[in-house]
This record gives sequence, structure tokens and C-alpha cells, in this order.
Amino acid sequence: MTDPIDDERPRTRRQRPPAAPRVRMSAAQRREQLIAIGRQLFAERGFDATSVEEVAARAKVSKPVVYEHFGGKEGLYAVVVDREVRALLDRIAAALTAGHPRELLEQAALALLDYIEDEPHGFRVLVRESPVLAPAGTFSSVMNDVAHQVEHILGDEFRSRGLDPKFAELYSQALVGMVALVGQWWREARKPKKEMVAAHLVNLAWNGLSNLEPKPSLITRKVK
Repeated sequence: MTDPIDDERPRTRRQRPPAAPRVRMSAAQRREQLIAIGRQLFAERGFDATSVEEVAARAKVSKPVVYEHFGGKEGLYAVVVDREVRALLDRIAAALTAGHPRELLEQAALALLDYIEDEPHGFRVLVRESPVLAPAGTFSSVMNDVAHQVEHILGDEFRSRGLDPKFAELYSQALVGMVALVGQWWREARKPKKEMVAAHLVNLAWNGLSNLEPKPSLITRKVK
């Protein structure tokens, strides 16, 4: 039987703990958040399949906030790509320390493979082509900048071997292009190990360079 005194006691609702106050981001923090979200979306879906609506939704802000910071999807994409370009070039430039030319080739190959391994989203953004960017924003333009650095190394090596240095640019483009294409393949295959990939790349490049003909010719077609 229920005690009538208990029935007369006022029933109190269970008190919920007060919600933690929402921390408001500064403009700089919000910008960095939007860049990080955009980077991930552009890597996963590419430029065309990414929308301002989705960027805003993931950041839990309204669309006008994205427009306020970047002027639209194109502006956000340009910032993301520019950062990745600078990050990759800085990494390669830092890796190319003084040393034997073969060591420099190893350093360049490993720097690119390190970037692919450490920054998969960034690399995926760079290798995707976008119709809104000039050629300066493409992966090929990044590799072209790297090739110019390698060109100086090869030019000195060509002179020391009595070869014509004017062809150093051609060989640098060939070497960097080879490493870049293998890097894209390795991004998916993930085997063999990174160091083994670099060793084989340098083996092909260096052993070919060490036995260059002063005036190479073709067997199947005359070189004019």
C-alpha cells in the first residue's frame, strides 16, 4: 500500500547538467577548418562533384560563410591546390642537400614518395585535373618545377662528362616524369616498400646516365 505522505511530496524533475558553452572560432580558425574540409572533399570526389553546400554542412556553418572566406568553390580549391604545391616543392627542395648526383636523385625520389605516403589527400588533389585552374595549378606544373631543379644537377654532370648540357632539360623532364608516374602507381599498389621503389628508380636512372652516348641515335628511324 502506498504511503499517502509520499504521494503528497512534490516530484522534482531530474536536472540535466548544463551544456558546455559553444566555443566560437576566430576567422582564421574557421578558414583553416574550411580548407581542411575542402581538401578532403576535393581529394575524395574531385572538383566537380564537391559542392559548397557539402563543405558548409561538414563545417556546420551556412553557405555564406564559405563564400565570405573564399568567394566560392573555385576560390577554396585554388587555396587548397596552392598549399599542396608549396608543401611538395618545399619538401623536395629541403631534401636536395649537397652530395653526389646519385644521392640527389635518391633524395628527390624519396621526397616525392614520402609526400605520397604522408599526404595521400594532398597528392590526390594534385593529380586530379580541374577545368577551373590554369596549367600552373596542375600536378604536371609541379613536376615541371621539380624538373628545373634537377636540370641544374644534370647540367653540371653533363659538363663534367663532356656531354652537351643543353639536353639536361630534356633528361630532367624524363627522369622526373618517370618518378611521378611510378609514384602514382605506387600510391595504389603500396608495394614493394617505398625505399625499394626509390632504389629501383635510381638504378634505372643512374645506370642509364652513367653510360650515356655523346650522340645517341635510333635504330628504327634516323635522328634529324
